[in-house]
Amino acid sequence: MITERLSALRTLMQQHHLNAYIIRGTDPHADEYMADHWYEITFISGFKGETGTVLVTLNEAFLWTDSRYYLQAEKELEGTGISLMRESEIDTPTIPQWLAQNLHSGDTVGINPEMFTVSGYNDLRKELSTAGLGIYSIDLIRPLWINRPPIPQNPLYQYSETFAGESATAKIQRIREEMNRKHCDTLLISALDETAWLLNVRGSDIAFNPVAIAYTVLRTDSCHLFIDPQKLTAEAQAYLLSIGVTTHPYDGIFAFLQSLPAESRVLLDGSRVNQALYEALPADCKKTDAQSPVLLDKSKKTPIELEGERIAMRKDAVALTRFFKWLEEWAATNGVTNSQGTPMTEYDLMQQLHHFRAEQENFIEESFETIAGYAANGAIVHYEATADDCAVIHPTGMLLLDSGGQYLDGTTDITRTICFDEPTAQMKRDYTLVLKGHIALARAKFIRGTRGNQLDVLAHQFMWQDGIHYGHGTGHGVGHFLCCHEGPQNIRTDNNPAPLYLGNICSDEPGIYRAGEYGIRIENLITVIPAEKTDFGEFYQFETLTLCYYDTHLIDMTMMTPEEISWINAYHQRVAREICPLLTPDEARWLQNKCQPI
Repeated sequence: MITERLSALRTLMQQHHLNAYIIRGTDPHADEYMADHWYEITFISGFKGETGTVLVTLNEAFLWTDSRYYLQAEKELEGTGISLMRESEIDTPTIPQWLAQNLHSGDTVGINPEMFTVSGYNDLRKELSTAGLGIYSIDLIRPLWINRPPIPQNPLYQYSETFAGESATAKIQRIREEMNRKHCDTLLISALDETAWLLNVRGSDIAFNPVAIAYTVLRTDSCHLFIDPQKLTAEAQAYLLSIGVTTHPYDGIFAFLQSLPAESRVLLDGSRVNQALYEALPADCKKTDAQSPVLLDKSKKTPIELEGERIAMRKDAVALTRFFKWLEEWAATNGVTNSQGTPMTEYDLMQQLHHFRAEQENFIEESFETIAGYAANGAIVHYEATADDCAVIHPTGMLLLDSGGQYLDGTTDITRTICFDEPTAQMKRDYTLVLKGHIALARAKFIRGTRGNQLDVLAHQFMWQDGIHYGHGTGHGVGHFLCCHEGPQNIRTDNNPAPLYLGNICSDEPGIYRAGEYGIRIENLITVIPAEKTDFGEFYQFETLTLCYYDTHLIDMTMMTPEEISWINAYHQRVAREICPLLTPDEARWLQNKCQPI
């Protein structure tokens, strides 16, 4: 199937005189998660990871992806004729570098401009031009994908100000003030979570992300939402009208942009807006490429949003406590079967955890596909078990469980690693190295203006001393009943110029992955709060939002400092204090035992 599709693509490439074609693992909104309609990279390669790019030439094909997906990609690309390019490795060429080395001057590379951001397109064009290569915009996947899934038509709905904490009218006014400061009269918004936040609307078009597929154009005197009319209920239409929003068909965005007055001054975020939209703008209008003011404003959670997050964390903690108690009791019976009498699998664990979360008030769905990685599968960073492809769980060895929930109150994301039986010395050392880095970041105090990459070494330091490294980021931003991954803030080794602001929420999730053996990751969500003001400046620190115990029998106490032990004990005391009153007496006793001082 994949080889046939590649052959058909190459035929189209020859018809259009293309020597290479690039397929991005994204959609026109530069989303990490996408509707099935835009999974072009899966269609052409079979790779199902969240991040990747396929390059097809007339004779070869390659997939570039990062270290989170190496094991997955090797498995899914087998037999396709597509080679894996490990982009996290320093000696792996980038796609432009590979093209410069392997094509000839005068050759042409094809791309779909809807799948390239403005900045991504410009970077590619410059690099190809340096090598004497041309670039040609054309969509070659659409004619090949005959039974393509439709764009979702799920209804848009208002997100109550009770949860949002601020009216859409107030947000729009504040963003217009930012536009004015940048001397712009038009803001082009393509990011789905930015539209959702700005207008206080939500949807269910993309799994795990409560957003609706739409574009927004905000002008100084009007606001325009481009969305399929079938998605607008009478209630949604009335709400949008009440906040001054005019609706248009989704595909009407191109004609609308083309009709803007030539004197328009358009603000757009080139890292989010696609090249096709940019090309639709009048040539003579002034275009300012800068970070969207919505992106930054959205990341600074208000007191009401943060209180909602704390409520969501307590609900999540109840669900997780019940899950881990249920799992421990299963393991204690040396059980190998589930309630249906068949072998217990990773997929069963995912279903059971969903059951406990779904019991909580205002739960909507998971915030991402639960990662239940047992034994060696825990070493696959973004492992995904399915009903048809999952490991059987035994009451021995390690389990890595990374999961989260979308509640109307807020978004959660947590990882815990447990060991069913007595851990080996290596397991305990690895777990403790991860835990020490996790605690070091959580305890950090830093001066205002500090960037996440300046703090990243705190989580890596102990592992690096042991010659151990993890390839994923230490922390990503988290939305408020929005995308589990959001910017501009993050905590990772890559240089990100965005400083950490008060109200930012990030994850704290170092890990160690031993291929073929097990994986360990520990993750809490943390938010930036004030620490103190001194003669030297204003200092910030983190508040840990997540409330769930750690598997203390995995800790090598000889490696822990008194300060780290004190931090663990204080955290466990807080978990017990806040969560036990929400549990049954039996559940509370169980959690109290897990939270005993070490």
